Amino acid sequence: MTSTSGAPEAAPPKAVRHTVSPFERLGPGLVTGAADDDPGGIATHSQAGAQFGLNMLWTVILTYPLMVAVQMISARIGRVTGKGLAANLKLVFPRSAVSILIALLFVANALNIGADIAAMGAAASLMLGWGAKLFTMVFALVSLLLQLFVPYHRYVNFLKWLTLALFAYVGVVFTVHIDWAAVASHTLTPSFTLNQASVTMIVAIFGTTISPYLFFWQSSEEVEDMEASHHPNLQMETPAVAKDELKRMKWDTLIGMGFANAIAFFIILTSASTLHAAGITDVASSAEAAAALKPIAGPLAFLLFSLGIIGTGLLAVPVLAGSVGYAVGELRGWKTGLEYKPREAKGFYAVIVFVMVVALAVVFSPLDPIKLLYWSAVVNGVISVPLMAAMMIVASRRREMGRYVATASQRILGWLATAIMAAAVVAMGVLALPG
Repeated sequence: MTSTSGAPEAAPPKAVRHTVSPFERLGPGLVTGAADDDPGGIATHSQAGAQFGLNMLWTVILTYPLMVAVQMISARIGRVTGKGLAANLKLVFPRSAVSILIALLFVANALNIGADIAAMGAAASLMLGWGAKLFTMVFALVSLLLQLFVPYHRYVNFLKWLTLALFAYVGVVFTVHIDWAAVASHTLTPSFTLNQASVTMIVAIFGTTISPYLFFWQSSEEVEDMEASHHPNLQMETPAVAKDELKRMKWDTLIGMGFANAIAFFIILTSASTLHAAGITDVASSAEAAAALKPIAGPLAFLLFSLGIIGTGLLAVPVLAGSVGYAVGELRGWKTGLEYKPREAKGFYAVIVFVMVVALAVVFSPLDPIKLLYWSAVVNGVISVPLMAAMMIVASRRREMGRYVATASQRILGWLATAIMAAAVVAMGVLALPG
């Protein structure tokens, strides 16, 4: 092309398109799914494999679609409304009822954090031979400082890279002999005796897989991502952008929850193929499972299992603490978000600091850390059912969700998950009755 003077015109500058990698597209769903395999979850799945061998592998197949439905609804509520789960709940239900649920969430998460940092300290002590309490305090402090002083857009990348720690449990499998034909058979065809022990274990697996803190975290992190990229909520976006975001959330959640359930599968498989095969049918914690592995599967399996406990703890503890901060902050109408500096969101960060302090106090109290996990699971079970029901109601209301109410399949699977969790809680209560 030439100008009227005959001189050649400069070509218009080409638009520069920023290519987003698949890893960058993953976020709240991946981190949430990986955080589900915290040291408490590792202990539960290790016990399942040690006690029942391969006979609990089928539970992973069942929990996956239910977990996907619930977490996808959590994400959808946050991204569509531009507000976290607690902020939406208080618009639909009495504030007093939401306050009680969040108070119970605080108790459950404090107990869970305490059990997790204790497990991390024990794992480090097993590897080095000293300093369990010291390592517990160090891990708690490191996690807290990262939340306080690293902005969300950087911190979330740290959390995403920490998910790689879970591959330690895939690596363990390749250090021992596995009968893959038997694995396939037990996974696809459940075979177990229905008694108190098996029902208790199934309840425990559901309780550690579908946990309330994950609902609050993923919903709020969708809001964090939205604000960090300076986008409005989906109801204010164009249909094309909204469709793309819903698709991103779908794949993020499918991959994240798939990751969580795959790792749970490998933990059960590892314990079944080593501990159960060696006649060890009772492990009380993730650190105890790691210690039991060493003489059976060798030092490499022990090392991988122990490193996995520390890595998943560093991932899960901020999710547990952060979810409480979001829940309380949104309920109180405070400024919330890990992108803010502590002086900009004092209430939000004060809650995070407080729950970490309570967790540490619990660790150094005379309470049995194994009982901490048990009571954490009990409280989570109690609050999960009303929370899930409330989420389903919010996600189905056009007043809050507009044209982006939950899909028919999400509603069916979401209510099915709620019903199964309700049955699990009832079973847990019945099993707790004397006699």
